[in-house]
Amino acid sequence: QVHLTESGGGSVQAGGSLRLSCSASGYTYNNWCMGWFRQAPGQEREGVAALDSDGSTTFADSVKGRFTISRDNAKNTVYLQMNSLKPEDTATYYCAADRLPDYTMGGGRIYNSGMDFWGNGTLVTISS
Repeated sequence: QVHLTESGGGSVQAGGSLRLSCSASGYTYNNWCMGWFRQAPGQEREGVAALDSDGSTTFADSVKGRFTISRDNAKNTVYLQMNSLKPEDTATYYCAADRLPDYTMGGGRIYNSGMDFWGNGTLVTISS
């Protein structure tokens, strides 16, 4: 059984930083695609960043230059480092995993097109 558990969310002021972690269990995800998505109240879930099995990364235009995604294979954990946070980054952040990169890009946005496994999310609140 695959389980993804996010942590690291919290409340910070605009301009601050947070690092989210996604710990995976039930499989070794070294060759999997990992992604971070977020959903603000009343809005659709949107992709933030993705890390493919070959190490390539993809970012939504809204976070490019501010967020980075990385993985620690020894810990089976993926990280989302978020810097220069803005109030519009406020959302619940979800980790997703798939053997294939089931996401698409369009108009500077990342769309989920069938990522298989999801965590329960961690809330990030940015105050102005």
